Amino acid sequence: EVDGTHLFTGDSLFPGGVGNTDRDPVRFGSLIDDVEHKIFDRLPDETWFYPGHGRDSTLGAERPSLPEWRARGW
Repeated sequence: EVDGTHLFTGDSLFPGGVGNTDRDPVRFGSLIDDVEHKIFDRLPDETWFYPGHGRDSTLGAERPSLPEWRARGW
C-alpha cells in the first residue's frame, strides 16, 4: 500500500514553477491559476508530484513559492 497522495503533473507543474508558457502573460495566467486552484487549493502538502521530466517534489515544498512564481510571471 502506498501512503499519501501522488500526482502526475506532466508539463504543468515542476519544482520551482509552472510549465513553459513562452512568457505569454495570458497563457501564464491561465496555467498558474489552474495549478493554484485545481492542485494547491485541493491537495495537502504531503502530496508528491511527478512532472513529465526532471525531479519530483511535494506540494508543501513548493507552496511557499507560489507568490514568487506569480510575481515573476513564469
